[in-house]
Amino acid sequence: MRPSSLDPLFADATNLPGIGPKLAQTLQDFVGDKIIDLLWHLPSNLIDRQYRPSLADVEDGRIATFEVTIVKHQAPPRRHLPYRVTCQNDTGFLSLVFFHARGDWLQKALPVGETRMISGRVERFRDNLQIVHPDHMLNQHEFEQLPVIEPVYPLTAGISAKVLMKAAQAALPRLPQLDEWQDAQWIEKNQWPNWHDAMRGAHQPEDLAALAPLHPNRARLAYDELLAHQLVLALVRRQRRQLPGRRFHIDDKMQNAFLAQLPFALTGSQQQAIDDIQADMQSPTRMLRLLQGDVGSGKTVVAVLAMLQAVANGAQATIMAPTEILAQQHGETIGPWLDALGIRWALISGRNKGKQRQARLADLASGDTQIAIGTHALFQDDVVFKDLGVAVVDEQHRFGVHQRMSLSSKGQGVDVLVMTATPIPRTLTLTAYGDMDVSRMVDKPAGRKPISTHIFSMDRYGEIAGNLKNVLADGARVYWVCPLVNESELIDLQAAEARFKELQKLYGEQVGLVHGQMKAAEKDAVMAKFQAGDIRVLVATTVIEVGVNVPEATVMVIEHAERFGLAQLHQLRGRVGRGLDKSTCLLIYRGPLGQTARSRLEIMRDTEDGFVIAEEDLRLRGAGEVLGTRQSGLPTFRIASLEDHAALLPTVHDDVKLMLNNDPNLESPRGQALRCLLYLFRRDEAIRYLHSG
Repeated sequence: MRPSSLDPLFADATNLPGIGPKLAQTLQDFVGDKIIDLLWHLPSNLIDRQYRPSLADVEDGRIATFEVTIVKHQAPPRRHLPYRVTCQNDTGFLSLVFFHARGDWLQKALPVGETRMISGRVERFRDNLQIVHPDHMLNQHEFEQLPVIEPVYPLTAGISAKVLMKAAQAALPRLPQLDEWQDAQWIEKNQWPNWHDAMRGAHQPEDLAALAPLHPNRARLAYDELLAHQLVLALVRRQRRQLPGRRFHIDDKMQNAFLAQLPFALTGSQQQAIDDIQADMQSPTRMLRLLQGDVGSGKTVVAVLAMLQAVANGAQATIMAPTEILAQQHGETIGPWLDALGIRWALISGRNKGKQRQARLADLASGDTQIAIGTHALFQDDVVFKDLGVAVVDEQHRFGVHQRMSLSSKGQGVDVLVMTATPIPRTLTLTAYGDMDVSRMVDKPAGRKPISTHIFSMDRYGEIAGNLKNVLADGARVYWVCPLVNESELIDLQAAEARFKELQKLYGEQVGLVHGQMKAAEKDAVMAKFQAGDIRVLVATTVIEVGVNVPEATVMVIEHAERFGLAQLHQLRGRVGRGLDKSTCLLIYRGPLGQTARSRLEIMRDTEDGFVIAEEDLRLRGAGEVLGTRQSGLPTFRIASLEDHAALLPTVHDDVKLMLNNDPNLESPRGQALRCLLYLFRRDEAIRYLHSG
């Protein structure tokens, strides 16, 4: 049950002045329908009415307040022109400008000859001072009722700034005094206010400094939000661990037979990840582990060992890839290993049709097929396993959480291993994947040579294209990546099709083209030719970004590199450097370069460490951009910002861990206060995971 002390905050927002039934729906869609939802919506700016200059000395572009006399009204001769009201005082003249205005209303509000207090943003137009749609036009008495400093809130269509401000300020007296849920020493160390005072202070900023993310009021509220989020993740994770799983014992004979096929020794990172996974699979609880491995770190080998552990215990396993090309490639890589071990496997994708599909599904349902390799076609209702024991999800960020869960529901107590070749900064791992155990693979397989990366201006295109003949003469293969498929009038980018035609003029039939608008079968046919060496230069869009493996490809040219994010550039570069020959990556930009774009390209030139690149990407672009908020499972925070408040996360994480160790059911005074915090952030679904909740 929600504590009664929170009832005033969970009243409908329609109880606040100005929020009628009509506005209520707009407000609900924007921030939520309760008073607490409006209180979590903090000001983003402020109007300071302390600035009261003369009309002669006012700074252009500032919000200012003037006492003026109304001189005349000038209605527009045509409807699309503005209505103007001329005002003056002993320091000069001021025009008030209104578009689509009602003249009769303005004449009542601003009668000629009367004095008014006018407040708004001043601008100069043809040497005349004007304010377009003033914030306030009041008599002296009305103006004195306004706060000197007025908070400005982020807006949405259909709600005016004035209405939102009045409603939020009217909500403040409803704030209750609540017991402290943060650690007392931590609060004292940071000199943060209590929750009630932090909320009031955040909604009534005294100056621009109070809007800064690390101001004590805002930092305290951000910590509260991160604390609620981490607490939910910890409770979900604990609940999952209590669900019955299955014990899969290690079969040394099968494992050794598989490892004997590999032409290389395992890296330290691979061995550590295998140890983590085998320990998970031998425990009686379900595995949910994230395997982060940089491009080319050897995740596939680790995934196969996990699947073999299930198969050796009589269960089935599956690995799911986000695209047909990747699933096919997994089949080509993993298939021969499985064949050598006598393990029956099948490729299940949207391409399987008619009798072939029925036969494959029948073998899966009967248990004849021990390992299924596939795409999201594995989610379909007619795909039934006899006894699914482990599911591996490749390129986790391409799938939603619900898809991952629906795959694990195709068996009893299924162990789930999710893999990503996109290195994720530690702060984002804690936030987006806090419900999972994490293994990080940082080593590259032995024998891999560093990729040398160079930055060139587009002015040198002719020289770069001409020099390819030397590379091709040595038997190498080249990727040439372009950002768009067709010419765009809005964005001046060389399209893949245009580049393909130009390179074809130089190198004829050796040049191929692959892009996202081609049918899957057409793409596969071109890729197969590139892998076989029938095509030596592959012009492509970013469709080749993930997982494609052609060891003979040693040159990666990325055109308009300044348009790509760091993570994407790193993924693309990882398509080369997979064989024993030295590889090169050429980043071609079209100037002039902005500071952020230049920094990105220089980081790519200076390091190949995906985890270093990921941290820099977070710094330059922000969390939502790095992971792609919509796909990643990254939460959307109301107050916390992962860029501004990242330094708080490790403390929050440790705080939650310690709290649940000492008070697993949140029954202590601080534990009860933390339950209250979960309600405040609408995370009460997690409270049912507490035994006495």
